[in-house]
Amino acid sequence: MASTPDNARPIHIIGGGLAGCEAAWQIARAGGRAILYEMRPAKSTQAHKTDQLAELVCSNSLKSEQENTAPWLLKEELRKLGSLLIGTIAPQTRVPAGHALTVDRDLFAAEVSRVIEAEPAIEIRREEITSLDEFKYDPRAICIIASGPLTSNALAQDIARLTGSERLYFYDSISPIVDAESIDLSVAFRASRYGKSLDGTDDYLNCPFDKPQYEAFLDALLAAESVPAHIEEDAALQADGGKDTARFFEACLPIEEIARRGRDTLRFGPMKPMGLTDPRTGRRPYAVVQLRMENARAGSYNLVGFQNHMRFGEQQRVLRMIPGLERAEILRYGQVHRNTYINGPALLTAKLQLREYPNIFFAGQISGVEGYVESIATGLVAGRAAAALAAGAEVEAFPRQTAIGSLCAYVTGADPANYQPANITFDLLPKLENPPRDKKVRQTEVCRRAIEALDSYLLAPVP
Repeated sequence: MASTPDNARPIHIIGGGLAGCEAAWQIARAGGRAILYEMRPAKSTQAHKTDQLAELVCSNSLKSEQENTAPWLLKEELRKLGSLLIGTIAPQTRVPAGHALTVDRDLFAAEVSRVIEAEPAIEIRREEITSLDEFKYDPRAICIIASGPLTSNALAQDIARLTGSERLYFYDSISPIVDAESIDLSVAFRASRYGKSLDGTDDYLNCPFDKPQYEAFLDALLAAESVPAHIEEDAALQADGGKDTARFFEACLPIEEIARRGRDTLRFGPMKPMGLTDPRTGRRPYAVVQLRMENARAGSYNLVGFQNHMRFGEQQRVLRMIPGLERAEILRYGQVHRNTYINGPALLTAKLQLREYPNIFFAGQISGVEGYVESIATGLVAGRAAAALAAGAEVEAFPRQTAIGSLCAYVTGADPANYQPANITFDLLPKLENPPRDKKVRQTEVCRRAIEALDSYLLAPVP
């Protein structure tokens, strides 16, 4: 790590989540100084449970590690770029989950906190930032806004004033967690879909349904009472008899919203039984709920894809209709919370700077990406660019052929009139000129091209 001069002008980072911590680390690696602001524990949010940095509030999965997939490519690029969270801490705190990179969320947050707190080039301040005037009126003051999807109202309002745009939002959700000892293992069986596992073990517990059980569960789910909207404009619409007024992110729909699209939608979505055989019957179940290990002790399990917005009492009643969970002890109920983000294409450059105020960067979900790894990636991009700006240098935008470059290109170059946050997918990367017909071969070539472009980028002389 480069040495940090004592008189170096600090870069201010608002938010101690995934993006903020990665940005602070990249600044320290580049020889800069960072002041990292985190409002917890003085002020908490609807979803956080601790005051740890980089707390994972939804799933504990960082998605697929299967080679030549889009999520793998993004993580592979981050490893090559020296990401603290993906390259160092995630492997140290990993728990089994098939081809997914899944971590013990408590160990992960504790280790990120320990490393960041121990870095002398990073100062942590436990306070809420509510105004950006210092950065608006002083172009020498550099700031990275990484306050996340649960940005406080005061700061969000100031961001809206700064950018001149209305706040955008959608609802995001978290899945329930159950105590491992309360799962009936005479019903739930261990298996990974299609037998796919990194080390040959069966990493998931599977709760199998027959058709009558599924139909009864679906009826109860559709009849369950939901938590009322906690955003004024949505509550007003609901009071007028409106339905489906919440703007959910399509890739993170609550199970009730999926079920309302048709009686078989859950069986072809989070409850799909494909690739699984119930050892009690020797047949594929009619539907299945998969449970994923939450921590290294295997003391609790997450209901995969079961984010919901039912009242807690209703959740207990409905979830206990799942075979194998009849006596489940629910350690954390599913919840829905607001996710605040800016209209990146209307506001940001490819290096995640505000066009009007280039000393202000955005990173993480508030910048307009969705997903843990995507947030870490934008933190890395903003951290590197801010460090270069502070040093009076330039850093080139990442090549468009890379996953990171394509993610930034989407965030800053999509249609601002119809913008919605996105996870990394192959659709975001440039198409091959002469693409092979075979999908796997095509994706392998896209990944090879991306890694080659990133290697060339890293070898290029610094401007």
